[in-house]
Amino acid sequence: MFEKLKQKLKRVVERISQKAAEAPAEVLPAPPEAPLEALPAPPKAPEVLPPTKPKVLRRIVTRITRRELSPADVEDVIWELQVGLLESDVAVPVADRIIERSKELITGKKLGLTEDPRELAEGALQQAIREVLTTEKKVDLLELVKAKRARGEPAVLVFLGINGHGKTTTVAKLAKYLADRGFKLVLAAADTFRAAGIEQLEIHAERLGLDVVKQKRGADAAAVAYDAIAHAKARGFDVVLVDTAGRMQTDVNLMDEMRKIVRVAKPDLKIFVGDALTGNDAVEQASTFDQAVGIDGSILCKMDADARGGAALSITYVTGKPILFLGTGQHYEDLVEFKPELLLQAIFAESPAER
Repeated sequence: MFEKLKQKLKRVVERISQKAAEAPAEVLPAPPEAPLEALPAPPKAPEVLPPTKPKVLRRIVTRITRRELSPADVEDVIWELQVGLLESDVAVPVADRIIERSKELITGKKLGLTEDPRELAEGALQQAIREVLTTEKKVDLLELVKAKRARGEPAVLVFLGINGHGKTTTVAKLAKYLADRGFKLVLAAADTFRAAGIEQLEIHAERLGLDVVKQKRGADAAAVAYDAIAHAKARGFDVVLVDTAGRMQTDVNLMDEMRKIVRVAKPDLKIFVGDALTGNDAVEQASTFDQAVGIDGSILCKMDADARGGAALSITYVTGKPILFLGTGQHYEDLVEFKPELLLQAIFAESPAER
């Protein structure tokens, strides 16, 4: 995962480290010696004292050699960082933010003799990336479901996104995730537009032992969501997962239908499901859906096959909404709760061959 981005950032770290090593040393002046009149009077009795070294030691300690990266040193490698990020499909405003923050953290930073310039460079990049992966808005799915259950209501989650990007499979994965944690749930087959969309969700539900609320193909998707919520309330279920038809963000009619589903279902979370392999396209799609209906978070599929990492690094910063989960394979268990450290580990951890 992220192999291309990992190699590009590794090269940038090496360049910054090299610049720090080549930076001229700054020798701090030793403190001035005390004036003669301030020195104690010599002993009256003639006495031969052994040579002492306190002044010499003080001078050595205070002559600390430090290296500092100048703005010119940093600018010399910033271009390579910018190219690496853009080639990895990182959105332009996100690349600009990472570059700006990295420069702030590196420029003028002084290194002692024992400090590793590589650690400085890597630490600065990690902090800059961590910041773009972190949002003020926090979503704790399990706590949300528990809070709704405590009030005797089901939590309603609506999934939206482009057709063919793994939305229905993601619904099944999240259903497995919640069922394994003791929650009772029902699936709503509100994808009444796509051929075999209802049947696909039914197959997943059968494998997982879950209920499905459905109508015939071409039925009102909002009515399916409404029926599923009513079913959950009547049966005391904890969660309703509403699968919707995939739609291009430019399809006016289907986007209007999405707005209707949201108005009727009044979901607790509207979750965008994107394909990490599409890079900047996934970010643009999430942003458009956010403008249309207001998303609360994202799930990115196919992360295990993503060598660039642009979508994962960009989508949170651009939308201001957190990534909730990462899809990492084809099995129901291949859904990982998102934490920034997961991506940082994938990008910066050394493989055994690199050690």
